Amino acid sequence: MTEKEAPPIAGLLLAAGGGRRLGGRPKALLPHRGRPLVEHAAGVLRTAGLTRVHVVLGARAAAVREQAELGDCVLVENPDWADGMGSSLRAGLDSLAGTGATATLVSLVDQPGIGPEAVARVLAAYEGEASLVSAAYDGVRGHPVLFGAAHWAGIAATATGDRGARAYLKEHQESIRLVECGDVAQPYDIDTEADLSHLE
Repeated sequence: MTEKEAPPIAGLLLAAGGGRRLGGRPKALLPHRGRPLVEHAAGVLRTAGLTRVHVVLGARAAAVREQAELGDCVLVENPDWADGMGSSLRAGLDSLAGTGATATLVSLVDQPGIGPEAVARVLAAYEGEASLVSAAYDGVRGHPVLFGAAHWAGIAATATGDRGARAYLKEHQESIRLVECGDVAQPYDIDTEADLSHLE
């Protein structure tokens, strides 16, 4: 499939968190393989074939811009990042308005165990603007998640606090296509000091 024929799916990387349980170290700036974690996460989306990637920044956004090489990613600043993931998801969806994207694949900066293989599987399940697709790990829904554009307004309306799209997905459970990724990825989060052992 040539680039022109590829569906216009945008990557949306949520990287605004302040790392409250990590002593206030923003997750985007945690070192992984010698570079900031946000750089690694954006690279995963690129490697999976996404040519447009929007990155939502929040905590220490200026430092992230300075330290991370994010190339031609679209950087979106969320001034309300401290309100939780919901505000970052809304900011990211807002930034996609008018881009021509018919879907977005949402990933989280603090899940380095999820690589391009899992992202590519979720992308492959895209069928159009009504698509709702989620990676699954042993049958349990996880990230990344693909939202067709028909769902964006509904997700934005219900994305509050740290729940992100959880309420919307619960309401539309029957419509979600689960794509098993447990054989190619590990969905752990980097949330606490102990979790830092997952970083390389």
